[in-house]
Amino acid sequence: MELGLASLVALPLPPAPPLAGELTRHSLSPWLKIQNHTYSTPSLSYKVPSVTECHASLSTNYMETSEVVDLDWENLGFGLVETDFMYVAKCGPDGNFSKGEVLPFGPIAVSPSAGVLNYGQGLFEGLKAYRKTDGSILLFRPEENATRMITGAERMCMPAPTVEQFVDAVKQTVLANKRWVPPTGKGSLYIRPLLMGSGAVLGLAPAPEYTFIIFVSPVGNYFKEGLSPIHLIVEDKFHRASPGGTGGVKTIGNYASVLKAQRIAKGKGYSDVLYLDAVHDKYLEEVSSCNIFVVKDNVISTPAIKGTILPGITRKSIIEVAQSKGFKVEERLVSVDELLNADEIFCTGTAVVVSPVGSITYLGKRVEYGNQGVGVISQKLYKSLTSLQMGLVEDCMGWTVQLNQ
Repeated sequence: MELGLASLVALPLPPAPPLAGELTRHSLSPWLKIQNHTYSTPSLSYKVPSVTECHASLSTNYMETSEVVDLDWENLGFGLVETDFMYVAKCGPDGNFSKGEVLPFGPIAVSPSAGVLNYGQGLFEGLKAYRKTDGSILLFRPEENATRMITGAERMCMPAPTVEQFVDAVKQTVLANKRWVPPTGKGSLYIRPLLMGSGAVLGLAPAPEYTFIIFVSPVGNYFKEGLSPIHLIVEDKFHRASPGGTGGVKTIGNYASVLKAQRIAKGKGYSDVLYLDAVHDKYLEEVSSCNIFVVKDNVISTPAIKGTILPGITRKSIIEVAQSKGFKVEERLVSVDELLNADEIFCTGTAVVVSPVGSITYLGKRVEYGNQGVGVISQKLYKSLTSLQMGLVEDCMGWTVQLNQ
């Protein structure tokens, strides 16, 4: 049988003797108090890792795993690796989210008539945690993701956790899965917050109940090329978004709609697709899951945020880092012709961080960029941002949040 969250919480547990360092945090399911115990049902088997309590802030206690996972960190790709725990909170008709719980990672029970399944009422976010050389953990600008989720939720007629609730939930989830954070320089812990209409509806209407979930997975490079250049094709048949739509928020439907064009492009050997605007068919918008930057004569240009382009947090960070280093950055309409005459091109996003572009193909014409596509500016910005994210340099921007042990 498949077990939902409610079933998991209700599972009876065999007795266990008291253990040193036993977890007693009241907000967790009682069975989480059992350490190093493997529990099985006809369809489920899991092991509860050792846990201790630690303080990540003055106001909240967090559960933290103490074991170290054995993974092949050198060959870590960008795919799901199931970790130990996830965070779950519910919101009813009153619009207030309950105090969330850290539960074992696993299936959830959702009604077939849930708003997210029938009408796509859902949002997600993406951010990362990094391990410093001293073993401590850094989050990168989590409050920005919280703010963006609030904006997206308003557009999708959904309640959202407050910034404080969101950041607190991220901290809890990361510390509960601390053993899955890759060593410095070997990757990061990708954090996926989900907000969905889990309540049952039949007619077209906002769901009566919402669920906020966070799960995590250790990841390496998003593109198999790593920092090596990727190859894009400009899409001339499909569009990602249109004015007045939802292209500017991180709703789940935005990503399903790009799969067809992406699959066609990858079948032809391209890394991904670059979309043009739906009105004039000449201005750059974004790649399937990342923003685009064009460099010409040391001036960095990127399409302006105007409702059809996602306001990427890495995009925002790269703009601020570039400006701090003296580069001129323009946010404006950028035509496809400028793209074809650029000195270098790069993409930004939580998953890719900075990804240089080696070539772009448009209407059968392929344009290649010098130095095998890895431009001097994109290299410099990549090093600056990743060094900050991993705690290798002083954070003069005030962007990182350290999780105390």
